[in-house]
Order: sequence, then structure tokens, then C-alpha cells
Amino acid sequence: MSQAISRAGRFEPNSRETAEPLPAEAQDDLLGRGYSRRQLLRIAAVFGAGSVAASVGRPAWASGGVPDPAPEAKVRIGANECWTGPLTPGQAAAAAIISSSNRYSPKDQRGDFIKAVMQVEGVPYDHVAPWPGSSDPLSRSVVSYCSPTKALVTADPTFELAGRTAEWLGASVKRVPLKADYTHDVKAMLAADPNPGLYYICTPNNPTGTVTPLADIEWLVANKPAGSIVLIDEAYTHFAGVPTASHLAADGKDVIVMRTFSKIFGMAGMRMGYVMTRPDIIAKLMRYDGGMQSGALPLPSLACATASLTAAELIVARRNEMREARALSLEHLKKRKVQVIRTDANMFMIDWKTRPAKDMLLAFRTQSVEIGRSWPIWPNVSRVTVGSMADMEAFCAALDKVWT
Repeated sequence: MSQAISRAGRFEPNSRETAEPLPAEAQDDLLGRGYSRRQLLRIAAVFGAGSVAASVGRPAWASGGVPDPAPEAKVRIGANECWTGPLTPGQAAAAAIISSSNRYSPKDQRGDFIKAVMQVEGVPYDHVAPWPGSSDPLSRSVVSYCSPTKALVTADPTFELAGRTAEWLGASVKRVPLKADYTHDVKAMLAADPNPGLYYICTPNNPTGTVTPLADIEWLVANKPAGSIVLIDEAYTHFAGVPTASHLAADGKDVIVMRTFSKIFGMAGMRMGYVMTRPDIIAKLMRYDGGMQSGALPLPSLACATASLTAAELIVARRNEMREARALSLEHLKKRKVQVIRTDANMFMIDWKTRPAKDMLLAFRTQSVEIGRSWPIWPNVSRVTVGSMADMEAFCAALDKVWT
């Protein structure tokens, strides 16, 4: 069946693109969970081998909602990117492998990466699956465990990709407000649905930057319905420097722990991430294309990630650099009597009270500073990414001009 992805995220006929059928095992699983054959075709077009999405990028529903920065913006602190590039050992490793990139695999780069994850996280070899970024496995998790009869339970506000994927599939989305301290309300999430397919927890949370206590996550894993999966998105965990959930994956729990190199490691453009979970869950995530997405990783990205992951001292130094720039920003906001939600990561939320966040974004653009967006539940609250010290000094100077 020929398909193409429209800007609205729907599929339209296109004679040049063909979606390969899903493997029989995947089709049987999806049909058994309440999907229609038409939905199978849509899933195949995005996640299947030779899919449209593989050739033209993420479909529109997968967008994180980050606006394109104004062309004149000199300070870009709106997309939660790192203010600088990959760590020095990662850059050197990526450069070194360029000359042998004529080979599909001059050595076992994928295996070396998994061994680095084992060393750092203490998980077995077969519990690790590298991926080009984290958006693809996040959406696959929703496809694999949610359905028209199995809901997604998520926080509000949080990173929206899981919810958008579920809505695109026709699965119900149960959005549970954050607690008063801006952490996930795991007890309310448990009560939101008697038998969901997936619970999504982003910690530190995007957009609030707040860490949900590991004990709360462990409680949810211990008390959830049998068969439900807890997806723990730890994209920003290195900025927080707190205990992580990788031990839950190593212990074989019903969890998927997800990481990305797009944040503290400064590799957003290199598309590198991974999941930690049981082998049977990895197999389920990979069944739509025979493992092609997990296996088709650029060698420079793999080499860069492997060398960066074990550079513990440099990770701490970069975290401390962020904290210094964040402290300068928060202190300036405090002096200006601007309310900020507490944060544990490289972002913070500013409550503009009566002024809409979209207006403040435009106001900062007049100062050549690109801040972040808002969330529907908080239309007067903007997310700001912590950039370099120079970036945040420019942000403070711009604030003095637009906040009167």
C-alpha cells in the first residue's frame, strides 16, 4: 500500500513510497489487542522495514512541539539542547572512525557500546538496545503496550510524544496532574485506569525539570496491574545527578528505562539513545521491522556515545557548569520577583502570571533571545533551557528589558 505522511500526521497516497507489511507475529499481536487492519497499515508505514518514516524523518505527530527559532535569534535556550557539542573523548572517537566508515562494521562498535552501558549501569548485555535517538523507542513502547483497549497513563504537563502517539493510534490517554511539588503523582496514576497498557514517567520531568523520587517509581512498579509496563524516561538524569532506575531493568521488572545522548552529552544532531529492559521486551519493541531501527546506527554516533558514556569526570564538570549558569539565572529572576518552579535539571519554568507565554516568547525574540514554549495546562508559563553562562547573562539582560 502506498502511503505518505501529511503535515497533520495522516497518511496520504503517494506512488513513490511503499509501506512493507508488518511481520506476521507483530500483526497477530496488534490484532489481538484490538487494532484494526487499517491501523496496522499506519503502524507499518511509520515503524516497518522500508517505512516512509525511515526515509523522510519523524511524522508530524512525533514533533515535540518545539517552534523553529527566529532566524535572528543569537541566544537559543528554547529546545533543551546542550549549549555545547560532544565531550572531547567522544569527538575524538567519532573523528577516528570516519576514515573506516566505508565498512559496515570495521569492528563491533555496537557491542562496545553495550559493554560501556553494562559498565556504567550494571545491567546485563542482553538488557540493552541502542537506538537512533529516544523518540523512536518511546513511540514503539506505546505501540507495543497500548491499544484501543489499553490506555496510556501519563503526567500533565510532561513530554507529549507518548500521548501524541497514543492518540494517533486511537488509544485512550489518561493525563494526571503533577503533585504540588511538581513530581509525578504515582498513586493518582495508578488510580487513573484499572488496567492500562503503559505508564509514562519522565524524570527529571520535561518541562518542569523536577525529579520524581525513585521510591515513588519503585512503588508504582510494585503495585501496578500485571502486564502493564512502566516506561521511565531519564533523558535529563545526568543533569540531576540522582539515583536512577536502571536497577529495575537489571532485576527484570516490567519496566523500560530510556536514555538519550541529546542532552548533557551534546549529541542531539547525532541521534543516539538506548533502552534498558528485559530481552523479551526488547524483542517486542523490535518486532515491527526485524530490528532494523535498533541495528542501523551510524558508526561515528556509536563511537562518540561509547567514549562519552564512561567520561564520568567530564559529565560531572558539565553538570556543574550548567548549575552555575542556572543559579545565576534563578537569582536574577528572584531579584526581579519573577516566580520560577523549582528544578533539578537544565530547564526551568517561569510563571508570567497574567501575561501569556506566547507573548513573552515574542518579547524575548525582540532581544534576539529564543526562550521555550508553554504547555496547554499552563498557558502563562514558559520553559527556559539553561545554556552557557554567556547565554544566561544575555537572558537576564533581555528579561530586564521585556519584564516591566
